[in-house]
Amino acid sequence: MKTLASRKSLWMLLFIVIFWVSFTVFRNPVKLRTMFNLPVSFNRWNLVMGPSCPAVPLNLPVSPKETELRIREVLEKLDKQIPPRPFTHLNYTTSATHSTATILNPRDTYCVGDQLDILVEARDHLGNRKGYGGDFLRARIFSPALKAGASGKVTDFNNGTYLISFTLFWEGPVSLSILLMHPSEGVSALWRARKQGYDRVIFSGQFVSGASQVHTECALVLNSSVELCQYLDAQDQEAFYCVKPPNVPCAALTYMQSKNKNVSYLSQQERSLFERSNIAVEIMGKSNVISVSKCNTDAAPVKEKCKLGMVSAIPSGHVWKNAWTPASCSLAPIKMKDCLRGKFIHLMGDSTIRQWMEYFKSKVNTLRSVDLHESGKLQRQLAVDLDEKISIQWQKHGYPLIGSLIYSVKEIENIARIIDRTGGEKNTVIVISLGQHFRPFPIDLFIRRALNVHKALQRLLLRSPDTMVVLKTENTRELNSDVERFSDFHGYTQYLALKDIFQDLNVGVIDAWDMTVAYGINNVHPPEDVVRSQINIFLNYIC
Repeated sequence: MKTLASRKSLWMLLFIVIFWVSFTVFRNPVKLRTMFNLPVSFNRWNLVMGPSCPAVPLNLPVSPKETELRIREVLEKLDKQIPPRPFTHLNYTTSATHSTATILNPRDTYCVGDQLDILVEARDHLGNRKGYGGDFLRARIFSPALKAGASGKVTDFNNGTYLISFTLFWEGPVSLSILLMHPSEGVSALWRARKQGYDRVIFSGQFVSGASQVHTECALVLNSSVELCQYLDAQDQEAFYCVKPPNVPCAALTYMQSKNKNVSYLSQQERSLFERSNIAVEIMGKSNVISVSKCNTDAAPVKEKCKLGMVSAIPSGHVWKNAWTPASCSLAPIKMKDCLRGKFIHLMGDSTIRQWMEYFKSKVNTLRSVDLHESGKLQRQLAVDLDEKISIQWQKHGYPLIGSLIYSVKEIENIARIIDRTGGEKNTVIVISLGQHFRPFPIDLFIRRALNVHKALQRLLLRSPDTMVVLKTENTRELNSDVERFSDFHGYTQYLALKDIFQDLNVGVIDAWDMTVAYGINNVHPPEDVVRSQINIFLNYIC
């Protein structure tokens, strides 16, 4: 009887323990797992739409504090290159007409491979020497008959003088150009103004709920006392906001469009610096053509084939017969279809990388577009060749996306999240291009996004080191674009920041900035010759 009673007591105790464990699991599973040091499963797609802030996933590879320090470090480097400059009157700003450009050690004839140095002395509109630097200059050599061009290296001595260095890549008559894009006073004004607000471009979000459609104001920063919808990338703490429509859920946000707001952070006097007649003014004058001969008959040294991870020279190459020739490596002739066979190419970014998608589809006639049932100009694109196992996809980056035409945001997400979802392997190629849509906003937004993409690529290359990654920098654009929002000065600072951030990764860089300067292109969507040259480098990187 005693034994039977003991067994009943043990069964009762066991029942109580099982009940307690079950109750605790259902009530607080995370707590129990923590007690027993068990792994906790978190939803990595913690993208919450609503006015409240969601929890941030634990164990981030880089802490938010570390990210903030890195942003500040990149900003400080740029600030040192763009110090504040006084502006009291247009007459005391840099004048291209009064500034001088002197060829150092001039000769009647130069040799291919020589370096040509030019000293620029900046003067104001009254002819007085400038005592400080900071002018935004663009240097280029070109031969229109040969369809050749190359950029020049600008060294700012911060005392009103500049050294412009050109590498003479080809023989024949070569024209010299040094443009004063913006005087230092204008550069300083643009840099100050860019830091001051997020409202130069405003967004209108369309919420669709049943048969009703409601439009509300949206932005990267909204100073509003009304209830907001917050669209948060929880891992990287990047957010976009819309005013919440009454009786409509935040998840009903479906479409977006943008427009320029009539706001400026420049004074009326400063805005006079950015009239079209004051932008990209030639300094060289009329004596701007030199003769270059092929003095050395020896064969040029053989350069290594271009590959991922190479550090490019300055300039990174030159244009010859409308085709790009890199300075530090060689391009092999590659058949596009053979190179793409068996590969998944994922293009991510703006419309300048979407041009690649259009180029691939026009040149590989066996690629077939797949209807992904999206709408608008910014819809995802997918093209496949099932026989050759080729898959190419283009996908827009996350907010901000500037466009007067309505575009869908049903599946919008930041590039870092797409990368985190990518398994990666030797036949997977990631191509990224960021820049143009970030120009109207404070640059810390762009730096943060670039850093988050960098961290995601680090994670990808850690788990799949064979994955190939290519970064295309942004390119120059129209000179008559709204300068405060879209000046190439903004693009150039982003170009410098991007190169600084990604210099430690084993990725291939396509220097679209240097290429478009060399081509002499001022178009946000460069012509096919430029796109073909970019893709030729890309094919050499991956095959």
